[in-house]
Amino acid sequence: MQMTDNTIFITGGTSGIGRGLAEAFHKLGNQVIIAGRRKALLDEVTAANPGMASIELDITDPQSIENAATQLIADFPKLNVLINNAGIMPFDDAAGVVDDAVSQQILVTNLLGPIRMTSALINHLKQQPRATIINNTSVLAYVPLAITAVYSASKAALHSYTLSQRFLLQGSSVTVHEIAPPWVNTDLIKKSDDPRAMPLDAFITETMQGLAGDAPEIVVEGAKPFRENPGANEHALIDGFNASLADNPLPV
Repeated sequence: MQMTDNTIFITGGTSGIGRGLAEAFHKLGNQVIIAGRRKALLDEVTAANPGMASIELDITDPQSIENAATQLIADFPKLNVLINNAGIMPFDDAAGVVDDAVSQQILVTNLLGPIRMTSALINHLKQQPRATIINNTSVLAYVPLAITAVYSASKAALHSYTLSQRFLLQGSSVTVHEIAPPWVNTDLIKKSDDPRAMPLDAFITETMQGLAGDAPEIVVEGAKPFRENPGANEHALIDGFNASLADNPLPV
C-alpha cells in the first residue's frame, strides 16, 4: 500500500498494536484518526501526537459504529484507509463450561466489529481513488491456542472473511490486507515482558515494512511457521504448540 498521503482510521488505537500503528503512520505524515471507548485514553494519545485526531467508538454497538462512520465521513472526507484492530482475548476452557456472555463479547468485538465497521464505510472507501482495508487477525487463526479457543476461532473467522472480502473487491479501488501478529508484548494478554513475546517496536517496524509492499498478508518472519500450517497434517503442530505452553504457561 502507499504509506503516505492517507487519511487513516484505526479502531482500538489507544494501546498496543493499534497505538503503535497509529503513531508509525502519523510519523509518516498521514492524517490518523484513532478510536476507542475511553475519552481519557484517546486524549492522552492525541496529546502525545499533535495533529492526530480521535473519535469515541464502542465497537460492540452497531449504533456507535454507524454514528462514528457518519462523523468520520463528514469530518474527514478523504478517509481512505480503515484498520480494523480492536480486539479482546479472554481465556476460556473448551473442555468445560464456557461463559456464554464472554463468548458473545469476543465474537461481537473481534468478528462482527470489523464486519460492521467495514460495512459502514465501504461505499465511501470505494469512492476514493485508492483505498485500503487492513484486518488485524492473529497467527492463532492458523494454529489455535487451546486456552483461548473462542478468541482463536474468532480470528480464524476474520481471516476467512478477509479472503472473501479481498476476492469480491478485485477490480475496485479498495485493496484488502491482513496482519497476523504473533504473541506481541502488549496488554492484550498481559504485558509481562515475557521473552517469548515479540517486542512491540520490532513488530511495528517489520509490519510497516510489510505494508509498504503489495503482499495481501503481512506475517512477521518469526510467525511464518504458524502461517505455514500443514493443513490436513496440522494436528502435531497444534498439539506441540499447546503442550509447550502448558509446560510454561502464559501470564494471567
